[in-house]
Amino acid sequence: MQTSPVLPRQAASPTPAAVDHPGPEQAEKHKGGRFGLPTATALVMGNIIGGGIFMLPAAVAPYGTVSLLAFAVLTVGAIALALVFGKLARRNPRTGGPYVYAREAFGDFAGFLSAWSYWITTWVSNAALAVAAVGYLDVLLPIQHSKLLTIGAALLLQWLPALANLAGTRYVGAVQIVSTVLKFIPLALVAVGGLFFFNPAKMGPFDASGSGWVGGMTAAAAILLFSYLGVESAAMSAGQVRDPERNVGRASVLGTTGAALVYLLGTLAVFGTVAHSRLLHSSAPFSDAVNVMFGGSWGGSVIAVAALVSMTGALNGWTLLAAQAPYAAARDGLFPAVFAVEKRGVPVYGVLISVGLASLLTVLNFASGAQSAFEILVLVTSFTATVPYLLSTAAQLYWLVRGEQGKVAPGRLLRDAALGLGAFAFSIWLLAGAGYAAVYQGVLFLFAGILVYVWMAGRRDQRGTERAV
Repeated sequence: MQTSPVLPRQAASPTPAAVDHPGPEQAEKHKGGRFGLPTATALVMGNIIGGGIFMLPAAVAPYGTVSLLAFAVLTVGAIALALVFGKLARRNPRTGGPYVYAREAFGDFAGFLSAWSYWITTWVSNAALAVAAVGYLDVLLPIQHSKLLTIGAALLLQWLPALANLAGTRYVGAVQIVSTVLKFIPLALVAVGGLFFFNPAKMGPFDASGSGWVGGMTAAAAILLFSYLGVESAAMSAGQVRDPERNVGRASVLGTTGAALVYLLGTLAVFGTVAHSRLLHSSAPFSDAVNVMFGGSWGGSVIAVAALVSMTGALNGWTLLAAQAPYAAARDGLFPAVFAVEKRGVPVYGVLISVGLASLLTVLNFASGAQSAFEILVLVTSFTATVPYLLSTAAQLYWLVRGEQGKVAPGRLLRDAALGLGAFAFSIWLLAGAGYAAVYQGVLFLFAGILVYVWMAGRRDQRGTERAV
């Protein structure tokens, strides 16, 4: 960043159909978006409460109850991120979220890295959700004895939400609201009811990994980040939200806060009802918790159904985000133009390409016989999600340093600066906790995109040169 960050964006003037500051007609289009505050909040909460809450108690059990402390710290950081996204969306309410903010502040390359990294996060998350969903489907229909049936079920769980997305954004919103309500009720029941069956002796040691409470909390937080992916959902879909300048921030905070309450109580209930030794090897921890609470297997089956509904809803929302992540970049000429093709308000090829890549990753993980496919995929997304988070919080700090001091009262400036610095430090902490293996794989995914940027930037500049001649 030795040169002015605004110059790269200005140099890209030949790009079609994209402006960084919407004019009156575009602003009016935003006002008439398809999603109101309830649907936008449901989108945030539905994407946050996906497969994570149903799998993560077992995933963090090896670290002990220090992971509950990590959950609390993570919640504070997630709400800080939600507030930052709300402020950035008020400044620029375009579909694309982190990509839009990074590009406006730092130029095309930073915007591309944000969009590319977030796009990877979306379809890798879908693969992880499918892996988690199969574990709960096995509670109802024993299929994990057959690798072919397991792969087929995981693919079906990914393609059904994709078909709902291809039907149009109206159906996406309807599915999101219904699935959020259906999954919130049983989750709240377990979170509250589990406290009546709580047994502290089952919680296991505080530092089960033996790496110290700071190391254990950081490592647990890297896995737990997956459960908070989606805090930016309303910002990503700002172009589809009515009155995004107000509703994006509200939906982000409301959805994140509601999800956090369910998460903290639910994880605590599972830790206190399922013995730690059993939880370490559980593939359906919430079902195990309900079976302990009420006896028999009927309760676990009910929770398994709720988990599948929840994960299907999350896959529905994440499939939408997977299509929208490259959409804005494609309209600006930084992604292949095919990602900007819309039908019924949905980037149709973005849906198809993203679900295709997620399906391929799912097949490869199951076919390779990986015993911890969910944890591996989760840690990769912990890295790739952190990149756009860091760039977005850096963009917020950039605008504050550049000149916001003259536009806001000193008290508000200090509050916004503290919020931005806290969200930035939080993102750095998550990056550190992801671990070397996740960072290594994530960097490979991220740097592979540089070839795409080189190709697109070269073609765009060539067209600009030809027009000038």
